[in-house]
Amino acid sequence: MRIVISEFMSLDGVVQAPGGPDEDTDGGFAHGGWSHPFFDPEVVGGAFDDALTKAEALLFGRRTWQAMAAAWPERAGDPFADRMNAIPKYVVSETLGDDKLAWDHTTRISGHEAVARIRELHKTDGGDLLVMGSPTLVRTLLREGLVDELRLMIMPVILGGGKTIFPDDGALRTLELVSTVTSATGVNVCTYRPVAEG
Repeated sequence: MRIVISEFMSLDGVVQAPGGPDEDTDGGFAHGGWSHPFFDPEVVGGAFDDALTKAEALLFGRRTWQAMAAAWPERAGDPFADRMNAIPKYVVSETLGDDKLAWDHTTRISGHEAVARIRELHKTDGGDLLVMGSPTLVRTLLREGLVDELRLMIMPVILGGGKTIFPDDGALRTLELVSTVTSATGVNVCTYRPVAEG
């Protein structure tokens, strides 16, 4: 499976809490819901729809999974929500008990074995393993060389700090820009793929 990362991102690389004011206030983050003024159904919505259509499964960190699990089941009847609810899901967590996996078709991956287990999934045939949000998990996947594609919806806003998906280990990682589409609201939907070393 290809591992595809899909993120709302500010110009300064922040991915924290694009969905709502109380989504993630860690570190005093006060701009929750910052992506809303720039969302447009055709370009930005279309990018998410395309990513979900090509996905065979979803992969989340615990915090993002909990936010999604609280939101999507109640939206049944909408085609996007129905796909979100029906598709297999994996959540990486050391603390989330199996008894808490109320969102249908969810499998827990223990945090201490996450990289090995995700490597196994990565080697299997099939469609995309799609990651949304989950910045801590995405940093690990990038650091481990497990990302096949980055789909970044870069919004024309600077947030001045917050969570990012990029490793800070000093390593150089070169990407190729495969495509870019600009929405009427100024969002650049950019698809990047890693360039093979050597």
